[in-house]
Amino acid sequence: MNYSTLALCLFATVAAEPRSSGAEPPAADVRLFEETKTKAEMGDIDAQYKLGGLYGKGTGTAKDDAAAAQWYRKVAERNDRRGQSMLGVMYTNARGVPRDYDRAIELFRKAAAQNSAHAQYNLGHMYSTGKGVPKDDVESAAWYRKAAEQNEVNSQRILGSLYAAGRGVPQDFVQAYAWTKVAATPENPAAQKQLMKYAEQLTAEQRAAAEKAAGEITASIHQRRNR
Repeated sequence: MNYSTLALCLFATVAAEPRSSGAEPPAADVRLFEETKTKAEMGDIDAQYKLGGLYGKGTGTAKDDAAAAQWYRKVAERNDRRGQSMLGVMYTNARGVPRDYDRAIELFRKAAAQNSAHAQYNLGHMYSTGKGVPKDDVESAAWYRKAAEQNEVNSQRILGSLYAAGRGVPQDFVQAYAWTKVAATPENPAAQKQLMKYAEQLTAEQRAAAEKAAGEITASIHQRRNR
């Protein structure tokens, strides 16, 4: 399962449409929750991870961050990178568990060692902000690059901005444009807006070089996927 799309932004809050007090959840959501919970209790690791998400969002049940963290912990204890990275998010944001940056970093490292783009992105953020680790722009950029090379679009956009600012990497508007171009899908308006800004910094020759670099990055990502 590609779970990087489930919770890409470490500190972003997904706003759900509010349900009126006392209103019953949709029957389909309740059925999904009950079926997932049954499988999770039988030891199905995918269902355990999914159940953590259902509790975290309040899908088919009351929102319960403590229960979400509990199920993510079960998955993490089975050395599954999804549970490790999401439990790290819970510790970072004090959701269902006390805030503990050291524990979060430990979990992100375990997941990143298993090539989790989600964890690599989060480590990039932690080094960028100095939470649980000394602030280190070079280390931050290195982790964002690892995630970006796995086609994690938020990391691609951020890496582009780091090249534009010369933060943790040499300032290079060709690379800034190239990485942002890869991230600038129709579903990513922030990257599209950023791309237009960088285009203004380039000569026609540099723009051509940046487009070529973007194509090479995309080809490399596809090659990595097909290994």
